[in-house]
This record gives sequence, C-alpha cells and structure tokens, in this order.
Amino acid sequence: MNFRKLAFFLAVLLGAGMLVAMGLPATQSEAPAQAPEGAQTTYQPKFPGDPARSDSEAGALGYMRVVIRAQKDYYKKHNEYATSFTDLINHGSFTRRMAQTKDRGDYTVGFKGKKDSYVLTMTPKNLDGQHRSFYAEDDGVIHADDAKAADASSPKLK
Repeated sequence: MNFRKLAFFLAVLLGAGMLVAMGLPATQSEAPAQAPEGAQTTYQPKFPGDPARSDSEAGALGYMRVVIRAQKDYYKKHNEYATSFTDLINHGSFTRRMAQTKDRGDYTVGFKGKKDSYVLTMTPKNLDGQHRSFYAEDDGVIHADDAKAADASSPKLK
C-alpha cells in the first residue's frame, strides 16, 4: 500500500470514528426524515424584502428578473427590444439554456416581443396560495395575481 492510499484510509477511518462518537450514522444509507405528505414547509425568504411565497415563486421571479435585465441590456445596445428569447442569449445573464424551454418547473413562460415593447408572463400550472401568476412588460414592473392570469391591471409586486 503506498503512502497516499494509507493516508486516505486513515482519514476516512478517523472521520467515521468521529461520526460514531457524535452519534451520527457513518454511512448515508439511512433515509432522511421527511415531512408527512400534504404538510407544507414554511418558505424561507431568499433576500430581505423577498416577495415570493414559495421556492417555486422565487424561481419564477428570478427568471423574470433575468429576462427583464436582458431586455434592458438588449435595448441599450440595439435601441429596440428583442423579439425572441434567442435574441436575448448572452445579454445580461440570459443563457442559451434559459431560451430552450418554456417549462420552468411549476410555471410556464409566456413571451411576446416586438421591437418597441414586450410582454413576459409566468403562469403556474396550479394557481394557488403558493403559486401566483406574474406579468411584466417593457417598463420592468412585475405584477402578480393569485386569482387569475396576471396582466397590466394586476397589483404590482412589492
């Protein structure tokens, strides 16, 4: 046995010994305890003032913010808005992967771009208290609605 293998073996042995001494399982074979089905976990805000109500909403809002920033960047460079997600690739932090699908987990992306404006929507697959619908246009303001598909008349997100 060479020195590196011996050192690795001793490090693993020492680590396992410490886990046993602390009362933790030395292997990952035990399944972690899970919340009962139907139980909801409390959403942990991602930053101060986070308006999201769930991780799904946080993801949808994050996606919208990336698109809005990419559109602002695109407008600065071209003096018009992008008319497709493909046009937005590499503007701001918008990536090719983001442009490939309109399915974003619990949400579906809607986008209509014209040279002088655009509309972006995030529609939940199930509209409920944890999945509001969202709407934004070229002014960059995000609107939210928990009763119907969000539009320009929906309340602004705080």
